[in-house]
Amino acid sequence: MEEQLLNRLAESVSGADDLESLTRPLLELLETITGMESTYLTTVDETHGVQHVLYARNTRQMQIPEGLDVPWGDTLCKRALDEGRCYTDNVAECWGDSDAARALGIRTYLSQPVRQLDGQLYGTLCAASASTVAVAPETVKVLGMFARLISHQMERERLVDRLRRSNAELASHALVDPLTGVANRRALVQELQRRLGQAQREGTTLLVAFIDLDGFKAINDQHGHETGDRFLSQVARRLADGLRSSDLVARYGGDEFVVVAPTAVGGDLRGRLDELIRGRYVSAGVTIDYAGASVGMVESVVGDTDAEALLKRADAQMYEVKKSRKATRH
Repeated sequence: MEEQLLNRLAESVSGADDLESLTRPLLELLETITGMESTYLTTVDETHGVQHVLYARNTRQMQIPEGLDVPWGDTLCKRALDEGRCYTDNVAECWGDSDAARALGIRTYLSQPVRQLDGQLYGTLCAASASTVAVAPETVKVLGMFARLISHQMERERLVDRLRRSNAELASHALVDPLTGVANRRALVQELQRRLGQAQREGTTLLVAFIDLDGFKAINDQHGHETGDRFLSQVARRLADGLRSSDLVARYGGDEFVVVAPTAVGGDLRGRLDELIRGRYVSAGVTIDYAGASVGMVESVVGDTDAEALLKRADAQMYEVKKSRKATRH
């Protein structure tokens, strides 16, 4: 019997992917070991004074329902914790003032605190019965071991969660321009490559607009680099706010931006970009009346699968527009 229990415990621990998949087999084992009617894991919110039944196993008449919330101050768990008494087979004699215990009909009670690795109380691991059940000291030790297994599982999940969030944050930072908050060059190439593949499958095309902010060096020279950075951020924000959510806005580098849009819904994209970028910019007491940018725009063709090549075509078109603008000004 003991060997079977150890084998089941080993299977439960080794096969657990999360807290629930560890706890439910442990509750079943706890029922087998103690002979109690109900076994359950709770969480405790000491700040709000609430104990919550997270997972429960009920096999006979007594029912400790999952999701049950009870006032922490009225619970047997708190009394057991405060008194250092983890087991009694006469609840009415020890803690007859507990309304929750009386309502649930608990006579025999076994409880062990579940603590986080920093010692903070997470909840309790419990077993209860409406009848008198004798519990050996060795069983109490097993309950403590189960509580520690749950604590370690929680810590493992917290570490995994922190790692996932850190990785997601790093991935996000790797694809976002830190100054403007729009996609960076790496993200642009990846997303344009993906959209070209989709367009190829669907028989559609894309518009790629390459934007160079004419006169940006003069803004830096006249007002300083901080003003120049704020200007870049404002341009990025105008583009992101003024275009459709399906349009991709990216900072290609320096004072260059790229916008990618589906041809079918692009409309007069060049005119829209001119309208968004041209105008007055005010920041930190500095006013800039900006005359506009050079925008080179190309449309992908069926068979375009190289994002870098398409960007080079848009860049070349932008330089043609820039030369034309310079010639017009002179």
